Amino acid sequence: MATLGFIGSGSIGTALARLAIAAGMDVVLSNSRGPQSLAQTVAELGERARAATPGEAARAGDWVVVSIPLSAYRQLPATALAGKVVLDTINYYPFRDGNVEVLDSGRTTTSELVQQHLTGAKLVKAFNNIGDLHIPALARPAGAADRTALPIAGDDPEAKASAAALIDQLGFDTVDAGPLNESWRFEPETTPYVLPYFAAPATPKAFWAAVSEAVHSGEHGQTPPKDPGAPLPGHRLRTLLAETPRVLTADRVLR
Repeated sequence: MATLGFIGSGSIGTALARLAIAAGMDVVLSNSRGPQSLAQTVAELGERARAATPGEAARAGDWVVVSIPLSAYRQLPATALAGKVVLDTINYYPFRDGNVEVLDSGRTTTSELVQQHLTGAKLVKAFNNIGDLHIPALARPAGAADRTALPIAGDDPEAKASAAALIDQLGFDTVDAGPLNESWRFEPETTPYVLPYFAAPATPKAFWAAVSEAVHSGEHGQTPPKDPGAPLPGHRLRTLLAETPRVLTADRVLR
């Protein structure tokens, strides 16, 4: 029985846990507040779910999803994650995480920074460019005509293949965006980030203004109103990845 571990069990982690359970997997959830804080979530998810410490979740998972603020990445249990395929959903928001010069200047990417800490793990960037509301809305069975594609990036080809197989089970196609140093192509405010999955988004300027207002008022990482989602096929995602310009922190709305 395959097991998916989670370090960070907020909206993204919980949405992915539901898909994993629907696909027949067990899930082990963890966060920084301890297993007892996840009792209600585990009860809602059912018998295939349990709560643990981050180290325990890391050791239990055949894959491990990391979904925490960037500011906490040094707290990830590097030893327990050694040898694991780690799906990194982390995005960099300076207002929340503090400024990181190597990211502000574009000298490295968020995932490369996390990989430097997780030296023994095999990091794959994934699920960072889609909102939590669209994860359940757009998941489809394999072969569905309206299946949505998500980008992935990583330095280990076997790890990327393993992550792609997992993501396929969860209900999405994947497009390989290249190594971790190319993962900026689907970081915040790039062309493939969040907007393409909306059924009827506002103009990008109005959209990001709404996100900025929500985030700075305390709704960190939340996107504006409910939306049914629009399938994004792989060929369209490839075009968006190829055409997007790099947006440095100083040029972002969310900074």
